[in-house]
Amino acid sequence: MNSDRQIIEWTAVGSDIGPLLLAATGRGLLSVVFHADAAVRKRALEQLAARCGTAPVEAPDSVRLAGPVRQLAAYFAGDLQEFDLTLDWTLTSGFNRQVLRELATGVPYGSVVGYGDLAHRVGQPGAAQAVGVAMGSNPLPVVVPCHRVVESDGGLGGFGGGLETKRRLLALEGVLPQPLF
Repeated sequence: MNSDRQIIEWTAVGSDIGPLLLAATGRGLLSVVFHADAAVRKRALEQLAARCGTAPVEAPDSVRLAGPVRQLAAYFAGDLQEFDLTLDWTLTSGFNRQVLRELATGVPYGSVVGYGDLAHRVGQPGAAQAVGVAMGSNPLPVVVPCHRVVESDGGLGGFGGGLETKRRLLALEGVLPQPLF
C-alpha cells in the first residue's frame, strides 16, 4: 500500500447543521462527523486512529479535503444536489457497504426511501432492521445520504446526527417544510 494513502487528513468546517469534521485519505473522503465541537472531534479522531492504525493529521488547507469542503458548502447553499466525490469505503464492509453504496447512487436529492425498500433493493427483503444498523454506522453522512431513509409509515426513523438534523437536511432538500422559526 502506498504510504501516502495511509495518511488521514482532517479539518472541521461550519455548516447549516453545525460543525462537521471531514477526514480523507489518498483513496478519498473517509469520514464525516456531525456536531464536531472540540469534544466530539477528539473522540472521533481517536476512533479513526484506532480503526485505521494511524493518527489523523489536521490539514485545513488539504488538497484532499478541498473538494469535499467546496461541495458541502454548495450543498448547504442549495447549489448542489449530487456529490461528485471519491469515497474511501475503508470504514464499512459487507452488507453495510452494499446498502450504503445503493443509497449513495440510488436515492437522489429530494427523495426518500423506506428501510424495507432499501433492503429489497440490495436483495435482502427481510433485512429492514439491518438496513437501520447500516444507516447508524454510516461513516459518510450527508454525502451518503442516510437522512433520506425513513420508516414505511412515513415516520422519520432514527438518525445518528439527531432527528432535528435529519429534519433540517430533509427540509433543505424540499422533502419537509422549512421550520417556521
